[in-house]
Amino acid sequence: MSSRQNYAFTSESVSEGHPDKVCDRISDAVLDALLTEEPEARVACETFATTNCVVIGGEIGLADQSSLGRMMDRIDAITRDCIKDIGYRQDKFHYETCDVTNLLHEQSAHIAQGVDATNEKEEGAGDQGIMFGYAVDETPELMPAPILYAHAILRRLAEVRKSGEAPQLGPDAKSQLTVRYEDGRPVGVSSIVVSTQHLDEDMTSDDVRALITPYISEVLPDGWLSSETEWWVNPTGKFVIGGPDGDAGLTGRKIIVDTYGGAAPHGGGAFSGKDPTKVDRSAAYAARYLAKNVVASGVAKRCTLQLSYAIGVARPLSIYVDTHGTGEAHESEIERAVAECMDLTPRGIREHLNLNRPIYQRTAAYGHFGREPDADGGFSWEKADLAEALRKSI
Repeated sequence: MSSRQNYAFTSESVSEGHPDKVCDRISDAVLDALLTEEPEARVACETFATTNCVVIGGEIGLADQSSLGRMMDRIDAITRDCIKDIGYRQDKFHYETCDVTNLLHEQSAHIAQGVDATNEKEEGAGDQGIMFGYAVDETPELMPAPILYAHAILRRLAEVRKSGEAPQLGPDAKSQLTVRYEDGRPVGVSSIVVSTQHLDEDMTSDDVRALITPYISEVLPDGWLSSETEWWVNPTGKFVIGGPDGDAGLTGRKIIVDTYGGAAPHGGGAFSGKDPTKVDRSAAYAARYLAKNVVASGVAKRCTLQLSYAIGVARPLSIYVDTHGTGEAHESEIERAVAECMDLTPRGIREHLNLNRPIYQRTAAYGHFGREPDADGGFSWEKADLAEALRKSI
């Protein structure tokens, strides 16, 4: 984020009913089903959705080949359950009537030979790549405020839609929040944009604004909305046709929404549908975990952390830390401590964060970071349990 002290910064979020998020959800639901069957399952599942049609492709691998056919038979039901839970019952995108095409197949042996552990070598990274983690002390969750509250708005609207409190709302929605900073701290909202699907065709933009304003006010900090805040609610007018019927969706197309809203660098790799041997996902979680623990330890107020990997190679090629002038220790000392406190091989990350579990479907909307760790191990990368060890090491 900007090194200036007084500025405005904008981030956006999209709801679980956004076409791309429908696809992320299906891909992660397939992943969870396979990890339930076999914790070491290999999965790279991609989904495409458009009017009355969902296409699922990619690679899956199970040690127990007898399970593979049974799992393939479940893909149709998994897909329809996701669409039903999200809330789509439109004429041209309905969980009961949409066409589901399953093109999943076995993982390439040439990829597996570089990734799988043998007596001669450690398990290697599932791909080359760079991954970034970020944390900042401007919110209790140690997340940038614009993306944190853009997510919170849409999560709240989904809650009241599904509970029946606001049945006029549809599943598809987007939010965008411009937050004003003074002396480097977030102090208010300059503008707010919300486009949300509505099921009542007679509703105007003013009607939608009147409906959603109380819920938005609930989730934003006191005093952040003022008479000077600009509101843009359904600025194009009616928004009745939503989801994949209105616009095609694809897994992995909302990577900035999934991470830090543009406040930090991004390595480019998407998360959804990938098992945790893929460092695109697991190392990005590890990088967030480490950056968050650096900030939680008090060693820095802001931290960007980069990891890099080569396919088939276990150890990270590099670890880079930037505390943006807020650190109490030199970045090289933090880099050394990070490597000392956590095994950053793919297997080390999976074991430390306990990632070989069906915990991914819940990450598919409203951000992978800044969430509360779940009792069953979901969002384990959001724990601050390494802070003391890092501080002692540094």
